[in-house]
Amino acid sequence: MAKIFIDGSAGTTGLRIRERLAARDGISLITLPEEQRKDVSARADALNAADVAFLCLPDAAAIEAAALVSNPTTVVIDTSTAHRVADGWTYGMPELPGMRERIRASKRIANPGCHASGFVLLAAPLVQAGLIRRDAALSVFSLTGYSGGGKKMIAQYEDAGRSPLLDAPRQYALGQTHKHLPEMRAYSGLDAAPVFCPIVADFLSGMEVTIPLHARDLSGTLEDVAEVYRKAYPAGGIVAFDSAADEDGFLSSSALSGSDAMRVSVHGNAERILLVARYDNLGKGASGAAIQNMNLALGLPEAEGLVL
Repeated sequence: MAKIFIDGSAGTTGLRIRERLAARDGISLITLPEEQRKDVSARADALNAADVAFLCLPDAAAIEAAALVSNPTTVVIDTSTAHRVADGWTYGMPELPGMRERIRASKRIANPGCHASGFVLLAAPLVQAGLIRRDAALSVFSLTGYSGGGKKMIAQYEDAGRSPLLDAPRQYALGQTHKHLPEMRAYSGLDAAPVFCPIVADFLSGMEVTIPLHARDLSGTLEDVAEVYRKAYPAGGIVAFDSAADEDGFLSSSALSGSDAMRVSVHGNAERILLVARYDNLGKGASGAAIQNMNLALGLPEAEGLVL
């Protein structure tokens, strides 16, 4: 029986993890009474009693929580930004070459960011295959549901008296300092982070990440890209290439809402190409990825308990 503790179980990511684990056999959830939820001593005891501890906390709190873990057998999976490019932590993206084995052996796993997940899984195999140069100057735009902003943003969007500005998509992180940019650069294989345009819109969950390319940005063809993706993300996987991801000429960013899967596709023509990843910002973009990493760390089937 694997003992699991979720530090920060009241947030959107923690709640989804709890929901996914509650119905599973072989899992025992360590819980704290409400009055002890923020008690450092009680949290430290729970963290060190766990086989796997999820940190679903703001960055500073996640750093503090990680420091409380002294049990050498406890696996810590941090869903915050705090440790994604930190020494001693393994980036929790099993689909990258060699990373699955590293995750299985690691006691400190940094869960990827939601926007970064799509970008990295679109760009990395093409950089590795030589179809995109390491020094390429890329751009990426990402549509996300408002649940990605946590409880505060969910309440804002679901408030009956909300601002009419929330009725339309809103671009943010205009200063190009979004917290996902370091991991985008570090794990894509690129020399520089992309120009990043994240956009939040009036739907609960779902994500669509798009990298636009001119033919001059690519050392190959659209079909070459598709072939790389077919090999990297075979059918039936948590991440899979979808050659038919076309809905009467539209691609909905909420198509995988509620799922823990990701679908990668490529569109365009001989002059201009679109690389697209679609998934749930709370699924493969957060909680689903965390559970996938937990499964690997515990030696369980990778997709156990996921909604695919």
